Amino acid sequence: MKITIISGGLREPSSTRLLADRLAMAVTKDLEAQGEPVELSYVELRPLAHAIMDAMLTGFGGGALEAAFEQIREADGVIAVTPAFNASFSGLFKSFFDVLPEETLADMPVLIGATGGTERHSLVLEHALRPMFSYLHAIVAPRPVYAATGDFGAQSAQSGTALGNRITAAAADFTRVLRSCGPRSRRDAGEEELAAMQRLLTGEP
Repeated sequence: MKITIISGGLREPSSTRLLADRLAMAVTKDLEAQGEPVELSYVELRPLAHAIMDAMLTGFGGGALEAAFEQIREADGVIAVTPAFNASFSGLFKSFFDVLPEETLADMPVLIGATGGTERHSLVLEHALRPMFSYLHAIVAPRPVYAATGDFGAQSAQSGTALGNRITAAAADFTRVLRSCGPRSRRDAGEEELAAMQRLLTGEP
């Protein structure tokens, strides 16, 4: 099972990447316990920022961005995590999905997560991330994960345990979605358009 993790963290080290790693580990543990080998790959958006902007302005993002698109295209599932700003996802995170080729995420199981300074940002998951991924025709797992700064603090063992429980539950849901969907058939929008044009020219139904 190929899982691609998309992390929109803007700092190093990043709590967004930390949450993404914990989600990936939990999903891997669940799948391997069911006899499903897992192959993880990462797409870090911070190093791709200039390429993403170039793609928005010119339509061409360069080799590194195309490689990231290919990683996602070849995945059986995606874990996508963004920092939250003003109750929405980061501009970099949104821009990446704005330039992602159409249909890349069609029928793709996706587990969404977000990080922020306070719990007040938690609605970003349902008000921003879920609608965007649904629009992109992804299959969004039912249980997302939000982590506030306090969830990572050593001073709050109770908060850390609560986050761990949320991650475990979300990973279990996502694993069920992945196994229910089975192996993902890769779609190439360009090839589909070409095939449709050929059928039109030949008069085939």
